[in-house]
Amino acid sequence: MASHWPENVGIRAIEILFPSQYVDQTELETFDGASAGKYTIGLGQAKMGFCSDREDVNSLCLTVVSRLLERQHVKHSEIGRLEVGTETIVDKSKSVKSVLMQLFAESGNTDIEGIDTTNACYGGTAALFNAVNWVESSSWDGRLALAVCADIAVYAKGAARPTGGAGAVAMLVGPNAPLILDRGLRATHMEHAYDFYKPDLSSEYPTVDGKLSIQCYLSALDTCYRLYRKKFDQQQKDTSKQPASLSTFDAILFHTPFCKLVQKSVGRLSFNDFLLSSEEERTKQFPDLERFNTATLESTYFDRDVEKAFMTQSANIFASKTKKSLLLANQVGNMYTPSVYSGLVSLLISGPAQELVGKRIGLFSYGSGLAASMYSISVTQDAAAFEKFVSQLDYVQPLLNSREKVAPEQFSALMEVREKNNHAAPYTPTGSISALFPGTYYLKDVDALHRRTYERTPTISNGVH
Repeated sequence: MASHWPENVGIRAIEILFPSQYVDQTELETFDGASAGKYTIGLGQAKMGFCSDREDVNSLCLTVVSRLLERQHVKHSEIGRLEVGTETIVDKSKSVKSVLMQLFAESGNTDIEGIDTTNACYGGTAALFNAVNWVESSSWDGRLALAVCADIAVYAKGAARPTGGAGAVAMLVGPNAPLILDRGLRATHMEHAYDFYKPDLSSEYPTVDGKLSIQCYLSALDTCYRLYRKKFDQQQKDTSKQPASLSTFDAILFHTPFCKLVQKSVGRLSFNDFLLSSEEERTKQFPDLERFNTATLESTYFDRDVEKAFMTQSANIFASKTKKSLLLANQVGNMYTPSVYSGLVSLLISGPAQELVGKRIGLFSYGSGLAASMYSISVTQDAAAFEKFVSQLDYVQPLLNSREKVAPEQFSALMEVREKNNHAAPYTPTGSISALFPGTYYLKDVDALHRRTYERTPTISNGVH
């Protein structure tokens, strides 16, 4: 019987948005009275993008979706599903997706499935999976899907503030994609934990148990990786092939709360490979690490000896398969739901496109509370199609370079404005409109009934925003 599955379902186009203003982390160290290198070396962060009160999650999504449709010349009538992943909630009932329907009003297309999906930083991955599932299901009507992730990550004054950031990503999903999600290779782990959560609905700030959050992240990584390995090995019909390991991936990307955690995560996966290898394999692949033969996953989340040994052992793997993906995380900060997809964009723009043709990319997505998945993407073998796909991201680096640096004093003052006026109504924002990138949607005002109105800065004629 002939298969009716759409072929090569995945990401056909990707658009990324980050704030037009940033604060330098070295300057922020001085302003906060932190020790030199605490944010830059200890966390691995160089700059942090932030939004004034002129932008909210709705405006970020309006901007990134409109830019993707314009840049890709996609008609509004061609979209049949649109789902938003976010943890930046401005309304407990009305979805961000419903706000985005403004963009489709003129076309008359109201037949668009999907709403918002929320669980900390995992919502964007859930939106992507749901978009792929829709295309591969009996519900698919032949149109394209949009998976959108956007967040504004802000923290109260203190040690967590430098791990903030903001951004949005929109992904066009459909068949015959340059980036194909590997079918049957999704490994998911979910459990109940209070590592990071937002119980105070009047505040943008989360409640964080830092140590527990890192333990939950690493534990979920362990579980997802082992399950991915198992599913990968089950798919291999040729039993002579090597079982799954870090060598299975040509690149591996992670949700990035801060860059240093990602380097530790690569070491953690190497530690998993070590524990799952035979004695003979350990001797060949992990020389001089016999002292860890009896170590366990559960006892080593904060074991400095294990961490240091396997970060050193996997240093070349990190350098060749992961480091390139940290460009935007280092320069913008934690975007929450778009985080791992900012890593994907960073990887795509980091070198010649032909180097990734036909390669496999592993991705780990984590959201506190908690939800996590590891899955993989296969890059198309069609070099010309992939080079065209990557060339559409040539705006990213120039846009990064064109941002405005803001002094820590001004940044702190703008954060106080956000904090003071969170959920205020009526309210007219005071943040600079001229500082925004061309083609940016911004919050014009909030009326007495909390209804938000948006306008857009002028675009530039060549379509590159």
